[in-house]
Amino acid sequence: QVRLVESGGGLVQAGGSLRLSCAASGSIFRIDIMRWYRQIPGKQRELVGYIERDGATDYVDSVKGRFTISRDNTKNTMYLQMNSLKPTDTAVYYCHADVAPYSDMRVHDYWGQGTQVTVSS
Repeated sequence: QVRLVESGGGLVQAGGSLRLSCAASGSIFRIDIMRWYRQIPGKQRELVGYIERDGATDYVDSVKGRFTISRDNTKNTMYLQMNSLKPTDTAVYYCHADVAPYSDMRVHDYWGQGTQVTVSS
């Protein structure tokens, strides 16, 4: 069973930094695109950015220049480095990935449980 687990969230002051991790585990053949989403209660879940298997990335305009997504395919792990954090970055951050497990070799999408990021002013 493929599982995604986020970690690294917490409380930080405005202007500070956090590094989130998304670790995929299970019998995984290949992970394709991986994405970071975030959600504020009562609002739509927002795509923060994504990273392709080859490392190509894109981000929502509001985080460009401040956030960096990376991945380590040998560890099946994606990272989100968040710098110059703002109170408007406060949200639950979710990992999402397209994964082909060994069981059927076909791509399925998976979500992590989320990790809370709170930026105080």
